[in-house]
Amino acid sequence: MSFKAPLFYTIFLLSFCTCAQDKNPINSNHTYEIIIPDLDIPWGFVFLPDGSILITERDGKLIHFSNNIKTEITNLPEIYVRGQGGLMDIKLHPNYKENGWIYFTYASPEGSEKGGNTALMRAKIKNNSLIEKELLYKASPNSTKGQHFGSRITFDNEGFIYFSIGERGDRDTNPQDITRDCGKVYRLHDDGSIPLDNPFVNIPNAKKAIYSYGHRNPQGMVKHPVTGEIWTHEHGPKGGDEINIIKAGKNYGWPKITYGINYIGTKITKNTSLPGMEQPLHYWDPSIAPSGMEFITSDTYPDWNGNLLIGSLKFNYLNKCVIENDKVIKEERLLDDLGRIRCINQGPDGYIYVGVENVGIVKLIPKK
Repeated sequence: MSFKAPLFYTIFLLSFCTCAQDKNPINSNHTYEIIIPDLDIPWGFVFLPDGSILITERDGKLIHFSNNIKTEITNLPEIYVRGQGGLMDIKLHPNYKENGWIYFTYASPEGSEKGGNTALMRAKIKNNSLIEKELLYKASPNSTKGQHFGSRITFDNEGFIYFSIGERGDRDTNPQDITRDCGKVYRLHDDGSIPLDNPFVNIPNAKKAIYSYGHRNPQGMVKHPVTGEIWTHEHGPKGGDEINIIKAGKNYGWPKITYGINYIGTKITKNTSLPGMEQPLHYWDPSIAPSGMEFITSDTYPDWNGNLLIGSLKFNYLNKCVIENDKVIKEERLLDDLGRIRCINQGPDGYIYVGVENVGIVKLIPKK
């Protein structure tokens, strides 16, 4: 006996199976070259002035790649590797050539509680070892949960350092409470001291380093090359991944407002907007699971100047967003199905370099 699905069931099934990548065209005018092979989860990387590269692997390795040789940097702090946590983002100080400071975020077990939470450290490298290590910030309390550590780092035009920490899976407690860490974007001086004009420095019991709150799990952060504003993206639940422009003291709503739902299909809230809460510049539904973020300022890719690149962990592509008046007006897929895109940087040579899980660092090359 044959079975013929009712029309409404067929339509429902097709709708359910349609994913975010289906609606975005594939740009196949590019190829790639693997620059650094055999990396597992390259969470972040930076180019050093001599052209070599520092790469963080989430499992706790810091790798220096020079002349096609990988060297593991020693004397890292103790790293709590669990779930999404481990060694995460890395950035150079804007005056790195003069002072040698590198900054990185990692899951740290430091503290009296079991588990770990996100920390920001700076250090220098000498003889392939970290020296002069300074712990600039450590979120508390620790948790044994394996999700939502964040974390990205960037500097603004004034030399302040910004970094993100996810809400650690405790959505009903952390992101809306400025007396608690997690679910926040933080701002510090480069030495870890608290800026006197941070928005909550005069609020009793507030965490003074907080710059904005109401975030879920921001894994993308970059300075806009023209305006100097700090742009982020963050993971929503099932649907509701967001791009935001970060402003002092603003509440970005999680979990009071969201365009997503619970993974089991139930509602988190009926509200997608509320007074006093920021709306995203853009959101994805279904989610693409964004990670890594970079503006293009190079002429290497014709007509791409000012476009925004974001990795999709869920659909294994590099998402190119065309921005006009702070709106995403078009999206395209690059490196389609290469792998989970984790991190993105424009290199000093003007080419785009992308960290792909279980592949390595690849260079995006226009076809001639």
